[in-house]
Amino acid sequence: MSHIKKVLNSSVVLVEKDGKEMVVFGKGIGYGKKTGMSIEDNQVDQSFLPVENIQTQQLLDLVDAISPVYFDITQEIVQYAEQYLGSPLNLSIYFTLMDHLNFAVERAEKGINIINRVYWEIKSYYPKEFHIGEYARTLVNKALETNLPEEEAANIAFHLINAQNSDNQNADGMKYAKMVGSIVNLIRYSLNTTVNTESIHYVRFITHVKFFVERFFADELMEKGDKELFEQIAILYPQAMNSAFKVKEYVGKIYDKEVPNDELTYLAVHINRLLNYNELDG
Repeated sequence: MSHIKKVLNSSVVLVEKDGKEMVVFGKGIGYGKKTGMSIEDNQVDQSFLPVENIQTQQLLDLVDAISPVYFDITQEIVQYAEQYLGSPLNLSIYFTLMDHLNFAVERAEKGINIINRVYWEIKSYYPKEFHIGEYARTLVNKALETNLPEEEAANIAFHLINAQNSDNQNADGMKYAKMVGSIVNLIRYSLNTTVNTESIHYVRFITHVKFFVERFFADELMEKGDKELFEQIAILYPQAMNSAFKVKEYVGKIYDKEVPNDELTYLAVHINRLLNYNELDG
């Protein structure tokens, strides 16, 4: 049995059990509840322990930034995925998938469709994860009355693939970390503004850069994309695109490798999002 310390929203509550603080969530678990009330263990669908854990802190940030419906949808997707795959996923999937779905719906509502250039590869080489991605896309479209594009099945599958491998030790981890750090510092410097590194928007930005680096070293960069969308983003977000081009110059100089316009488009969208939210936070 756990005792509620704070109701964060209808799906997420902060509790204390055996002297430790935990974040637990489940559909409707916080509805009608107040501080001091108890929750039976069989009411809890997922626990995050301890609160000091960075993933838990990210989840707490998401509570304020994302509608509770995304918690419920993500929980249903993860439960389906673990049953379908026959193995548990890393807890990070709750953060990355919730955030991705929220951002995907935002893009769909604004009519921005960024094509996934590894759609065929994911569909062919990861059929189970792609099937779950299709299930998730259908679920989101129905629950939120939106219309996520077909590519989202592959995008969601990518998060599931990553959640299965995230505990593995990678021999190239330092190489990846170095490139992520260099790109992030370059962008922060080019923006010429103070960035709140504790904000959820900064965490989202870092997540995208990590995925970019993974694609870079796997030789799976998105390319041969939509020239019109690239030009549209360049006009709409000139400062962000300027920063994206600085990343292109850096990668070309250090790694002697071209960054396609598709990647610049996607990177600029995330940089602009970071910039806008940072101004609002300030």
